[in-house]
Amino acid sequence: MRIALGLLAAAFTLAAQNANDIPDAHFAAAKAAAGEDFQNLLNFQCYGPGPGGQRTPPGAASAAQPGQGAGRGAGRGGGRAAGPPDRSTWYAEPVKVFDNLYFFGQSEYAVWAITTSQGIIVLDTIFDYSVEEEVVNGMKKLGLDPANIKYAIVSHAHPDHDGGAKFLQDHYGTRVIMSPADWDVLDKRTNGTKPKRDMEATDGQKLTLGDTTVTLYITPGHTPGTISSVFPVKDNGTTHVAALWGGVGLNSDRPSLQNYIRSDQRFAGIVKEAEADIILANHTDWDGSKINLPMLAHRAPGSRNPYIVGNAKVLNFLKVAEECATARMPAAN
Repeated sequence: MRIALGLLAAAFTLAAQNANDIPDAHFAAAKAAAGEDFQNLLNFQCYGPGPGGQRTPPGAASAAQPGQGAGRGAGRGGGRAAGPPDRSTWYAEPVKVFDNLYFFGQSEYAVWAITTSQGIIVLDTIFDYSVEEEVVNGMKKLGLDPANIKYAIVSHAHPDHDGGAKFLQDHYGTRVIMSPADWDVLDKRTNGTKPKRDMEATDGQKLTLGDTTVTLYITPGHTPGTISSVFPVKDNGTTHVAALWGGVGLNSDRPSLQNYIRSDQRFAGIVKEAEADIILANHTDWDGSKINLPMLAHRAPGSRNPYIVGNAKVLNFLKVAEECATARMPAAN
C-alpha cells in the first residue's frame, strides 16, 4: 500500500512538474523566434503587463518596459490627465518609408498613410490632441494634402488609435472604418473624443482606392474586433507586401487570450500565403520603428530599406506574440 501511495505521489509530482514546464517551453520558443530583431516585443509580450502580471526575464533584474510615453495607459482604454501632454513628450517627425507609405505618428504610436492614385488611406489616427500636429501638419510638411484622406482604418477601439478619427471626419469627410465589435466598444465608451459610427469592416474585406487594395482581417483578442491588414507597398519601384498586426497587448481573461492565439495563428497563415516581407505595428516599439525611422530619414539612395525583413522574420514576429500568449494562458482569469 505504501509503495502504491508513493508511486501515486510521484506521478502527481511529475505531472505538476510537466505542467510547470509547459509555459517555460513557450517562453523559450518566443525567445528563439525574437532573436535580435524583436526583443522589445518579446519583453512586452512575455514579461510585461498581461495574465499573471509583469514577470522578470531570466537573468534580468526587472522586466524591460519600452515605450512608457505620454498617454500609454490611455491606449488600454483608461483615461489620461486633463489637458494634452507637453508636445516635447510625444512629437515625432514625419517620415517617408516607402514610395507609397508614410509615417505620421507620435514617438510611441503609429499612423501609417498609404498614398494611392485616388487619395490616401490612413491606418489609425492616434490621439485627439496630436492628430492635427502629426497627421495634418506632417502631411503638409512632406507635400501631401490631408484633404485627400479618404479612409481611416482604425485597428481597434482604444484612444491612442481612434482618438483623432473625429477630427478627420469633421474636417475632411474621411470615412472611418472599424469592425462592428469595436464600434460597439466605442459606442459604450463614455469618455474621450470619438468619431460617429461609420463604415463596418468585414473579415477578408478588400478596400480598394485607386491603384491600391488593402485587405482587412478581423483578429479578435486585443479587443473584440481588432483589425489586422495586408497591403502592397513599393520601394524604389519594386513591389513588396506589408502586414500590420492590429493589436499587441494581452488581456488577462482566458476567452480574450484564446481568441488572441487563434487570431495570431490564422493571420500567420494569411501572411505566409501572401508572402509578406514587411511587418508593421501601431506602436513604434514592436516593429523596430524607433530604429528604422531615423535610418530612413537619412537613407542613402539605393541603400536597403530596414523594414524589408523577409517572410520568415514576419512570421517570427507573430510567433513571438503567439508563444508569449500561450505561455501566459495558465495565469489567465
